[in-house]
Amino acid sequence: MTLKLRGIEACVFDAYGTLFDVNSAARAAQNSLGEKWQPLAELWRSKQLQYTWLRGLSGHHADFWQVTGDALDFALSTLHLDDPPLRARLMNLYLTLDAYPEVPDTLKRLKAAGMKLAILSNGTPAMLAAAAASAGIGELFDEILSVEEVKVYKPHPSVYGLACKRLRVAPPAVCFVSSNGWDAYSAKAFGFHTLWCNRFNQAPERIPETPDAQITTLAEVPDIVILQK
Repeated sequence: MTLKLRGIEACVFDAYGTLFDVNSAARAAQNSLGEKWQPLAELWRSKQLQYTWLRGLSGHHADFWQVTGDALDFALSTLHLDDPPLRARLMNLYLTLDAYPEVPDTLKRLKAAGMKLAILSNGTPAMLAAAAASAGIGELFDEILSVEEVKVYKPHPSVYGLACKRLRVAPPAVCFVSSNGWDAYSAKAFGFHTLWCNRFNQAPERIPETPDAQITTLAEVPDIVILQK
């Protein structure tokens, strides 16, 4: 039997890795990167997340565009790729990441059912607006929320609080969806209902608390949060 979450008024989505495929930038540059495209994509992403956590802990905030560039510089240096035009191309590609195939239909089903919809992301407002517009999904969201409003990255509780403030809903009325386990677990600890979109069969995290459910694709979300009348 499919899990049913009752009393959900808003579905809030993480952006990178959840709505948008973070590997698609490097994949699109395969003609320049060759067999190094996947190692670069993986290192770029892991270092990007590390830098958000390190900056949050140290109190030295920089926006996600800078963090993304710094992480790319580290990855390029590690793989011995000294190519400024390639760097510029990869950064531009990050503004037009591919959305996962099920994203548009999932959002349209939720919107048709009367759900409030939002993105809640580390990305800057400009980065998120560009990605959403490129994917043709920008108009489906009531809010596109960036950590730049609070100047600290996830998983700080003040980030999750943005969704409640801007959507005017209490935490138990929010279903938060993320493909990043640490994000889904942390949002649950904040008080949201959460779904972990575990696309790549990762092991469970060992942090508080446990998401309401694991899913493998966002297409499962509507059946969980939309109650039949």
